[in-house]
Amino acid sequence: MFCLLLLATSCSNFQQLLKSNDVSKKYQAALEYYEQEDYYRASQLLDQVTDLLAGTEEAEKAQFYRAKAHYLQGNYILSDAYFRNFYTTYPRSPFAEEAMYLQAQSLYEQSPSFEEDQTPTRTAIEAYEEFLVRYPNSERAGQVNKTLEELYTKLDKKDFNQAQLYYKLRKWRSAAVALDIFLQEHASSPYAEEAAFLRLDAQYRFAQESVPNKQEERYDQALDYFQSFVDMYPDSGYKRDAERVFDGVQAALAEIRKSDNQNS
Repeated sequence: MFCLLLLATSCSNFQQLLKSNDVSKKYQAALEYYEQEDYYRASQLLDQVTDLLAGTEEAEKAQFYRAKAHYLQGNYILSDAYFRNFYTTYPRSPFAEEAMYLQAQSLYEQSPSFEEDQTPTRTAIEAYEEFLVRYPNSERAGQVNKTLEELYTKLDKKDFNQAQLYYKLRKWRSAAVALDIFLQEHASSPYAEEAAFLRLDAQYRFAQESVPNKQEERYDQALDYFQSFVDMYPDSGYKRDAERVFDGVQAALAEIRKSDNQNS
């Protein structure tokens, strides 16, 4: 009963604060709630008073704490906007570096799974890269670089899966083209090795299904892809399969050239 009474009194006091016109009292209470890690109540009060504190000594701290209180609740759309506004307004603040980092983190938290549209991921990458330009010696730089690697890998996976889909659908020509583009744009991707093998295999299958007068040049392209593959990945786990494709290409070209010699 005592705990329930205490909770009811606490809620009543908070409701009275929300209805109060005493900006200073609300602000001090918000800081107390923040220190107690009651970020919901802190953010509710700071949302009411931050704009009213503009031009005062408390304005800078109020803006930062409001942004961080929303961030710590997982309100990332709001924290993104509030942190961006903060470091734009107070670029020399002692909180500016943390604000810029947490704004990028707010965008990171909105980055969807690789299957979805990756516009938020690209926006987060831009924010992290801007952070590194402004604070190249930050103690957060190492973590930022790790996060950037994670986000770039997500973009790689998105593009690789789109190219790989053609292969799965047995659209060999489209697969070979899409995988070739992927390799040109993502040469250092962790998916590059698999993409290089699938490009080779797709080109081979495309040549097999081509009209006779186009087969030779398309098999020759497969040979180029094979050479590129073994040069780049001499110890690949796909090496045996690649050699199988190579043997198939060689046999097909031998048949084509034998037939040409007989017809000439």
